[in-house]
Amino acid sequence: MVKRAPVRRRARKAKPGSKGLSPKECRLEELGGTASDVAEVIAQAGGNLVGFYKDPFGGHPVLLAILPIDAVEPTPFQRDLSDAHHKRLANVIDKTGRFLDPIIAVRAPGSGFWTPNGRHRLEAMRRLGAKSIVALVMADREIAWQILALNTEKAHNLRERALEVIRIYRGLVEEDGSRSESQFAFYLEESALVTLGICYEQRSRFGGGAYHPILRRLETLAEDALRQAIQDHERHAAMVLDLEDRVGAVVSKLKERGLVSPYLRSFVVARINPLRWIKGDLPPLEDVLRTMRERAAKFNVEKIKAQDLAGAAGPADEET
Repeated sequence: MVKRAPVRRRARKAKPGSKGLSPKECRLEELGGTASDVAEVIAQAGGNLVGFYKDPFGGHPVLLAILPIDAVEPTPFQRDLSDAHHKRLANVIDKTGRFLDPIIAVRAPGSGFWTPNGRHRLEAMRRLGAKSIVALVMADREIAWQILALNTEKAHNLRERALEVIRIYRGLVEEDGSRSESQFAFYLEESALVTLGICYEQRSRFGGGAYHPILRRLETLAEDALRQAIQDHERHAAMVLDLEDRVGAVVSKLKERGLVSPYLRSFVVARINPLRWIKGDLPPLEDVLRTMRERAAKFNVEKIKAQDLAGAAGPADEET
């Protein structure tokens, strides 16, 4: 029996004023432990520790600092920089003459700082030639892995989410691959994004949206160690890319017949997807992908008419 992903329940709205700290309770008299060590790194980097306080929700120490801009780099597993987005930010900052939205920063391995949430603001300030940048520095480096939850500057599309997840995953494997994959559910969001991330690494314009619903239904984060679990994702990714080649061949034949739609790939995938007819327990992902591969090879494009595409929907096709 295939284990199904747990149903996500929406959290109930809390009673007003029932959680966290009051303003006076957020006062932090002195730093200690890891926070004290981070304060030393700020000073060594040439930064200026402006103040510190307890986070009003979780009570964690937060350091407010002005950091030399050259001492800060984005985490290595973030999505690719959007050229248009950081240029727009730079234009707004330049016109207002104010930088009012501090980046989040954590201590980087070795020296300096990483920002898991602020890459576009950092690049915008660099574009303007800024010497320094305001940062909320966290004592806990674990925050660096929580990028998908933290990065709210620009909405993620599926490709960006998947690439960030696989970059996080490879970083986790490098740090300690013996840990269970399932314990990083908050960081990785869903197992399907790991597999899709591997696909996008190999093909930047891969049409992952057509396959995401299938992977999301059949893949769950494993109890296996990260270094073992990633091998399963790599095998699944290879099967998905092989299927994509066959689906792409069908799409090309449909176009040759003059059939035009932005949803051709999604249409073909839906036609060969056996899950829509299955009730009850679902088959393993690899069995489903093999079935879809066989159906793609037998797909008769001559039977498809323009009216069949009229109700087609799903993610628009991407160039591969």
